[in-house]
Amino acid sequence: MKKAILTMEPFTCPSCIKKIEGTLLKVDGVKQAKVLFNAGKVRIEFDSSITSVDALTDVVTRLGYPVLSTKTSKDVVAETA
Repeated sequence: MKKAILTMEPFTCPSCIKKIEGTLLKVDGVKQAKVLFNAGKVRIEFDSSITSVDALTDVVTRLGYPVLSTKTSKDVVAETA
């Protein structure tokens, strides 16, 4: 499993959380999706043999939430330690 953090503008409403998390959890290969509301970040755990960070970024962007930057596994481990 790989981990990624998508950095976005801070969220403005709680319904954004449900929309993003729910949609990402429907993507094949996504094990976990957690929106960090105040930080403007989405933490995702996924199977990289099934989906990619680029595909997940595209899903979030198509929902209307622009992604400013992404970090993957080794960067995520360092950030959460």
